[in-house]
Amino acid sequence: MCRPAFMLHGDTTITLEVLLATNDAWSIGGSYFEACNCEAVCPCRRQNGVLGVRSTFGVCQFILSWHIANGNFGEVDLSGTDVVMAGFYDDDEGDDVWSIKLFVAETASDAQMQAQQRIFLRRAGGDILFTANIATILDVRRAAIALDHRAGMESIKIAGTASSFALKPASFDGIVSCGIPGHDHPGTEYVSSLRIDDAPLQWS
Repeated sequence: MCRPAFMLHGDTTITLEVLLATNDAWSIGGSYFEACNCEAVCPCRRQNGVLGVRSTFGVCQFILSWHIANGNFGEVDLSGTDVVMAGFYDDDEGDDVWSIKLFVAETASDAQMQAQQRIFLRRAGGDILFTANIATILDVRRAAIALDHRAGMESIKIAGTASSFALKPASFDGIVSCGIPGHDHPGTEYVSSLRIDDAPLQWS
C-alpha cells in the first residue's frame, strides 16, 4: 500500500457521440491511497530508483483511491470529490492488462460523474497514463465512498462492498515510488488490510 500526493492534468480535443467536437482541459490534484495483495513493500514499486518486478503472488488484486482536493473538467468543478478503482491483473498476461471497476462517490453530480469517468478511464487524454493498462471495464457506478488519507490513518470504505485500512508502516529504509501517482511523488508504504466482495472481484 502506498500513499503519495498527486497532480494530473490534460488538454485534449474530444469528439462526442453526437459528433460535436469540443476542447476540454482538465486538472486534478489531491491525495492518493492504494492497497493490494502483495507483501509490503510491493515488488512493483521503484525502491531507491530500482525498477520494480512481478507481483508477490503472480496475480495483483488492488484497490486505488483518489481524493480530489482541487480540480476541474472544463467548467465542471471536481474539488472535494472521491473516486475508487478496484481490479486485478495476472503477471503471466502482463501488468498492462487490467480488469477494473470504477466507483464514483454517490454525492457526485451527473456532470462530475461523467467527467470522472472520462478522466479515470482515459477518455479525456492527459497524463494519467496508467489508465492505458485498463483492458476490461467490469462496471462503473455510484457508491457510498468514505476515504481517509491522513498520514498513518489511511482507509478506503465502500459501503457493503470493500474496505482497506493501513495497519503499520512497512519495514523499508529508502525512497519508494509508484507509477500510478507518478514516480515524482514518492509515498509511504504500509502493511494494510484489503477486502472486496463484488463479483467477480472477491478477496480478503
